[in-house]
Amino acid sequence: MDDFIERNRLRARLHTAVENAPAPLRTPAMVVDLDAFDANATDLERRAGGTPLGVASKSLRVPALLQRVLERPGFAGVLAYSLREALWLHAEDLTDDIVLGYPSVDRGALSELVASPSAAGAITLMVDSVEQLDVIDSVRSSKAVSVRLAIDVDAGLKMGNQHVGPKRSPLHDVAPIAALARHIVERPGFTLVGVMTYEGQVAGVPDAVPHQRAKSLVVRRLKSASVEQLKVRRRAIAEALRQIAPLEFWNAGGSGSVESSASDPVVTEVAAGSGLLVPGLFDHYQSFNPRPAAFFGVPVLRRPSAQVATVAGGGFIASGPVGDDRAPIPWSPPGLHLTNLEGAGEVQTPLTGHPAATLRIGDLVWFRHAKSGELFEHTNTVHLLSGSEFTDAVPSYRGTGNSF
Repeated sequence: MDDFIERNRLRARLHTAVENAPAPLRTPAMVVDLDAFDANATDLERRAGGTPLGVASKSLRVPALLQRVLERPGFAGVLAYSLREALWLHAEDLTDDIVLGYPSVDRGALSELVASPSAAGAITLMVDSVEQLDVIDSVRSSKAVSVRLAIDVDAGLKMGNQHVGPKRSPLHDVAPIAALARHIVERPGFTLVGVMTYEGQVAGVPDAVPHQRAKSLVVRRLKSASVEQLKVRRRAIAEALRQIAPLEFWNAGGSGSVESSASDPVVTEVAAGSGLLVPGLFDHYQSFNPRPAAFFGVPVLRRPSAQVATVAGGGFIASGPVGDDRAPIPWSPPGLHLTNLEGAGEVQTPLTGHPAATLRIGDLVWFRHAKSGELFEHTNTVHLLSGSEFTDAVPSYRGTGNSF
């Protein structure tokens, strides 16, 4: 379906639901379109081609949405971003398959983990150095409960002295990776069960940006080189680790690299999260056609001039390098723009563009966040849209009293 037509249908459903809601939405109103969410999940399953998808929870942060996607046949397990979050997910029985995507030195949370055989059996910690194991051992007096570990391997592209990719693990070459694996296997109280290679320079970088054809071409070439280099390196690492310990899983990729990650025979599961809600930073990928599924609405407060409408707040800026692409995107009515001098503000956001002249005091203007999941750190409640009506209101992590 034509992208313009599909997005206008999304807007129409949202506006109809607001008009027919039994009571005005409390603002800022956070909404997830379940039709778009489910369609995105189906597309991710298609792109994975049978490789299981692990849900990157940081890109959702809404328990009901985590549960919804975990009920699908193509998804299995959660890639969590915080150990306290992982412990909470286990305690709430959302899943018994949780891999922590990042190392943890939260001694309080680690103490809870090693004190619970059930939690320790469900949660896999991520490590890339012996010092992280030392921190785990520092919180326990007994090693009766074995801690499940996965090794985080740098998946960046090396070109001479240059490194392209996230600055994550120090482990790149086979020898130090194998050395850490042997240390884990020989050290009491730990079990090596997996590996992660997150190629963020492939999964998280747009490669079909309008008006940036030359840059997008360079990005696609770097992605292609990275994928080919990583396949060779993964195979060598897997051969070395096969002599040391049997592995349960090899996690890789993200929403922007599902096809290439799943095509590597070493990889047993691919992470995905942003591709479910499709924030602004995921609009321009050559590999898939996104459907925006998460929005926030704020009301028009005043009209400084005939060409400007000012809404309440809305300054939900995304993490990452400071730039225009981290600002929220005016979504509906289409054609609105942030101003250069004020941008998206803490308590007010002026908007220009031809629809501004038609907006009245009290009208809702809808935005999209630049990154997935972060939006819901700003609300307790998320309204679920199905068809052209709101069918439920569910808590975010924050709404359950949690801040991870």
